[in-house]
Amino acid sequence: MAELTIRCMSFGFKHGAPADADILLDVRFLDNPFYVPNLKEKNGLCSDVQAFVLKDDHAQEFLQRLYAMLDYTLPLYAYKGRQRLTIAFACTGGRHRSVTVAETVAAHLREQGGPVTVWH
Repeated sequence: MAELTIRCMSFGFKHGAPADADILLDVRFLDNPFYVPNLKEKNGLCSDVQAFVLKDDHAQEFLQRLYAMLDYTLPLYAYKGRQRLTIAFACTGGRHRSVTVAETVAAHLREQGGPVTVWH
C-alpha cells in the first residue's frame, strides 16, 4: 500500500457530493451530535464529539467492517496501478459525523503504513 496515496474526505450532503470521490460512504445512520446542545457548535475534530459518535455499538461494528474491506481492497488498488484514492464520508452538514469517521479511518490507515491525508 506504500505506493497508494489515500485522501480521507468529509462533506455534507446539503453542500453536494464531491466529484472526485472514488469511494463514498454515507454515515448518517450514526448518532448525530447536532441535536445535543453542548455538542452542536463543536465539530468532529473535538474529542467530545468523537466520543459521542463512536460510542454506539453500530459505529464500532461499521468501523470494523470498513477496516476489513479497506485492508483487503486498498492493496488491490495499488497492485492495479492506482496512485491516489479518495474515500469520502458524508453526513448531513459535514461537521460532526463525517469528520469524526474520516479522522478515525485515516488514523487506522496510517497505522497500516500508508500515506494518508485528510480534508474537511
